[in-house]
Amino acid sequence: MFTLLISLIIIFSALLVVLILVQNPKGGGISGEFSSSGATQMFGVQKTGDLVEQLTWGFSIAILVLVLATNFTLSGTAETSTSVNVEKAATKSVPVAPAPVAPKQ
Repeated sequence: MFTLLISLIIIFSALLVVLILVQNPKGGGISGEFSSSGATQMFGVQKTGDLVEQLTWGFSIAILVLVLATNFTLSGTAETSTSVNVEKAATKSVPVAPAPVAPKQ
């Protein structure tokens, strides 16, 4: 289950990056120097920006929900399993320094 959630997060993240790069810039910045009509000319439809924006919000919300779901799937198993290093540290005895001896006068 955990592997499925992680793989979905990776796929949705890659799609979100592509959608963000396709979006029409709102103006200003470096994007204003280049042709800002490239994304709309590539699809050929004027209303494509609305669909891309809705998909961007959808993928970002889906990633948020999946990340929270992975947290809930791990919370049940994390308490029962302990690290090997923690177990070794609990069994080792710590050397105690000898008490200082008072100097003779």
